[in-house]
Amino acid sequence: MTGVQTCALPIFKRVLIANRGEIALRILRACRQLGIEAVVAYSEADRESRAVLVADEAICIGPADAKRSYLSAPAVISAALATGCDAIHPGYGFLSENAAFAEAAAAHGITFIGPSAAVLERFESKAGVRALLAKHGLPTIPGSEGVVADIEAARAAAKKIGYPVILKASAGGGGRGMRVVTSETELANLFPLCAQEAQAAFGDGSLYLEKYLTDTHHVEVQIAVDDAGTALHFGERDCSVQRRHQKLVEESPSPALTTKVREDFLARAAKAIGAAGYRNLGTLEFLVGPDGKPYFIEINCRIQVEHPVSEMVTGVDLVALQIALARGDAMPMTQAQVERRGHAIEFRLTAEDPANEFRPQAGEITLFRSPSGPWVRFDSHLYAGYEVPPYYDSLLAKLIVWGPTRDEAIARSRAALREVEIDGVATTRDFFLGLLETPAFLNGSATTSMLDASGTSAILAAAPKVGL
Repeated sequence: MTGVQTCALPIFKRVLIANRGEIALRILRACRQLGIEAVVAYSEADRESRAVLVADEAICIGPADAKRSYLSAPAVISAALATGCDAIHPGYGFLSENAAFAEAAAAHGITFIGPSAAVLERFESKAGVRALLAKHGLPTIPGSEGVVADIEAARAAAKKIGYPVILKASAGGGGRGMRVVTSETELANLFPLCAQEAQAAFGDGSLYLEKYLTDTHHVEVQIAVDDAGTALHFGERDCSVQRRHQKLVEESPSPALTTKVREDFLARAAKAIGAAGYRNLGTLEFLVGPDGKPYFIEINCRIQVEHPVSEMVTGVDLVALQIALARGDAMPMTQAQVERRGHAIEFRLTAEDPANEFRPQAGEITLFRSPSGPWVRFDSHLYAGYEVPPYYDSLLAKLIVWGPTRDEAIARSRAALREVEIDGVATTRDFFLGLLETPAFLNGSATTSMLDASGTSAILAAAPKVGL
């Protein structure tokens, strides 16, 4: 299966893209493929962004401050109404998992491209979702029974679970509101910090606890469910290469899973999420412990940054599928038609300086050259002269490379990374070139703690010199 079959008529007439950067361009391309006009909503800081420049129409929704633009539900809905859009695609982050926003859009006759408000409400509490999916057969890591209301409840839960534990925000994701806790003293210090961070990031300061597992692989499953409850998976992605719970590299299939474990695990994940009442596109996240078994940790009710990895190994346009499901289309394929071939790897190129604690960068892109060649995909909103703003996520581009084997995908990744040229701000390119020389990555044994334990200096030192 190499695409998404739709009816002869466009799925929607006009879609408002309520996001920025590379994902705005990705959604725009899917809309054009489906014959849909794309309107890009932008903040004043993104006035000269590539998505704005190539959109069918663009509309400013507020100042640089995300709370007054991309996170402002009234501003986004007003923009959709003003431009005659019948649907909104929120991308990832911002309002993509906001049930109140999805409900407000529906109240104005606008389709939210994602799970409905009712589904988002059902799955918004990460603590509640753990319990829900455990009932449907997914193993979970020992943790608190729901959110911990205060430090005393957290202390009691941690004592029962046993240290180390990890504090997590019940809402949101991306590593915010999350801390590893090794003692009661640390818990007392970190609990209010996590709560404050979660409140600031997600408008919800509630936390829960899980047992903290070391030497784990982070593996996630891409799923899609239509309104009839037909649930499919599109393979798994390994996201073990992380820094402080932030994903840096993703690949599919995961080198941490045996074939037997993989197929059983994928089938159980799809079955459980369909039975639990989920709808539209989503991602189930797991930790694979030293025992080789996956344990469910959370769900992301949106398109993921790393979705191209799954697209490269399945040939399915996941954004087009997401749009079709939002309209109420039946699943256009069966599980048997979702063929997974070869190996794909994604590198998140960010405006960060790895030699300086990954400090975020801002400024003008003075030179930009993207890689090319067979089986190389480069998703980016950059161009020479573009001003990287200091207000948002630092993601500049995603390099996705496919090969018939993991070794060949790695070899092609080396070549493609050497072709990337981005001047004007520091980036993570050389860090990835060094990572590809690291034995733990090459043999597939890299765990979520590898980078935090080893630091980055040795990886940067291993990077080959690149120059003309």
